Amino acid sequence: MTDRPFLEPDQIRARFSAALSAMYRAEVPAYGTLMDLVAEVNARTLAADPELHAQLARSGTLDRVSVERHGAIRLGTAQELSDMRRIFAVMGMAPVGYYDLSPAGVPVHSTAFRPVGADALAVNPFRVFTSLLRLELIADEALRQTAEATLARRQIFTPRALALTAEAEAAGGLTEAQAQAFVAEVLETFRWHAEACVDAETYARLHDAHRLIADVVSFKGPHINHLTPRTLDIDAVQALMPAHGIAPKAVVEGPPRRACPILLRQTSFKALQEAVAFPDAAGTLTPGQHTARFGEIEQRGIALTPKGRALYDRLLNDARARVRPAADGANAAEYVAALEASFAAFPDDWDSIRREGLGYFSYAPAPGRDVDPEADVETLLAAGAITATPLVYEDFLPVSAAGIFQSNLGDHAAQDFVASPNQRVFEAALGAPVLDEFAHYAAIEAASLSHCRAHAAA
Repeated sequence: MTDRPFLEPDQIRARFSAALSAMYRAEVPAYGTLMDLVAEVNARTLAADPELHAQLARSGTLDRVSVERHGAIRLGTAQELSDMRRIFAVMGMAPVGYYDLSPAGVPVHSTAFRPVGADALAVNPFRVFTSLLRLELIADEALRQTAEATLARRQIFTPRALALTAEAEAAGGLTEAQAQAFVAEVLETFRWHAEACVDAETYARLHDAHRLIADVVSFKGPHINHLTPRTLDIDAVQALMPAHGIAPKAVVEGPPRRACPILLRQTSFKALQEAVAFPDAAGTLTPGQHTARFGEIEQRGIALTPKGRALYDRLLNDARARVRPAADGANAAEYVAALEASFAAFPDDWDSIRREGLGYFSYAPAPGRDVDPEADVETLLAAGAITATPLVYEDFLPVSAAGIFQSNLGDHAAQDFVASPNQRVFEAALGAPVLDEFAHYAAIEAASLSHCRAHAAA
């Protein structure tokens, strides 16, 4: 036992999220413009839709909208992933889900570090989509060995960051002073480095293999490659971006616009071309350019059950089989039309989604109403004894993630990689299992129903 006053992990996460946002806003001014635009659209949407305002307030997520964001980072080695897991654990963030992006021509597999409890999410919902480079997918053996040797030489965390992480693990937390130092030290891992750690020739070879490989291997640290505010109307933001000097990607990733949003929709502005320098053997710096960092926007809907996700996947595959979206947006209108036609088969009202078992809901006893603990859900809802609120999807979509990656890697960046999803290999590198998102949402729904029945018993 200890009497040392520790900060809650949620507080540390909130501080880190704010510090990271401020740093990225200073490094990428267009991100600040995007944040202001999203805030404007969100305020306008809430003012025009009292029902949405009430739903968000009822679910406790209204205050989260303005601070909601996620980031993404790409790592090169198993050790980097394992250390990142330990650091995120200090902030109350656990690995949720496994994503293999190789079928989309992106040589990584990933997880999302995020808070998992309702109370933790209410404090700060910051999440980081974290990818590990799959070096085995580099066909050129000599280049693969060069990449491995380059990654082995770097240390992306400061010694103090790792020391404070070990202290938190040993003591069970961080004091105020330690937490301040921890946030400052970990921030260095996410900072942009304009000087590469490979020469221009090696960078070119890595770039030719895949632009993402060059991004992961060529620099001293992984640098945050985007941050993402949450919008309540992604189509409005997409339409307004050009007037604010921001060039959006051609198509919003995910499902089409709906009355009842499902899962996740994402768009972004194109990656920045930034000046970098490549050192040669003599230490002379050669000027060059690198494209990696961009801005992203997301709109979140209801979390889908396995049945709902299977329907979603089928409808998305049907749409993409009819019209494959071109990276340059040449057939954007045709793809959106195909998407809308396909998703007409997915119910677009909350009652149907709930009755057909397509989405997860949180249930709560209605004020002043009796709850019969023996009655089924439909009876309780019909009697007005309980209410049902859609559970917000807190995770990511492989197709959406890959689409965003590819739109910012260039029209010709997609390559064929052998799809070999291996969650066990990823978890071995991670040093822990990932949480199954479906089981997690189902447990939240079940607990809310148990609370309703316990409320009746009390």
